Amino acid sequence: MTNDQLRSLIEAIAAHRDRGAFAELFHHFAPRLMGFGLRRGADAATAEELVQETMLAVWRKAGTFDATRATVSTWIFTIVRNKRIDMLRRQTYPEVDLEEAAEIPSGERPADGDLANSQDEVALQDAMRTLPAEQLEVLQKAYFEDKTHRAIADEMKLPLGTVKSRIRLALARLRLLLPEGQV
Repeated sequence: MTNDQLRSLIEAIAAHRDRGAFAELFHHFAPRLMGFGLRRGADAATAEELVQETMLAVWRKAGTFDATRATVSTWIFTIVRNKRIDMLRRQTYPEVDLEEAAEIPSGERPADGDLANSQDEVALQDAMRTLPAEQLEVLQKAYFEDKTHRAIADEMKLPLGTVKSRIRLALARLRLLLPEGQV
């Protein structure tokens, strides 16, 4: 629909409370508004509620639409954006019981944990030195550079299966060399 057609629907709603015009406007915008809500992180039920609230506001405020200030789409998407912000503000977050929170252990590790981690690091580095260069390279890209298998395959110009096999073989070898629970 063109902006002129949409504007005439808004004007019919504002002037005559034209239900047919509203139905046309609703059918045009509902899927778009639903997609907007879903892309903004709302679940399907919340996105549907957002559509309903927005279109109800369009029905009620059609007389306030000013074609010199915005297109119909801009006006409606401004309403939906504001409704989404209002919904986020209304969300309630559970209160934290301060007495319970005081009982939760802090994230600090004891000193002997630091020593154990240091020893584990050394063991891992020693084990990684025993890997063939091609296995070590794909393992480093996957775990230290956080690249996907596909990205590694593309970067190294290798088949995806080869990358996966090298990672699997490297991890199997590390499992054999390291104490249980380290890989």
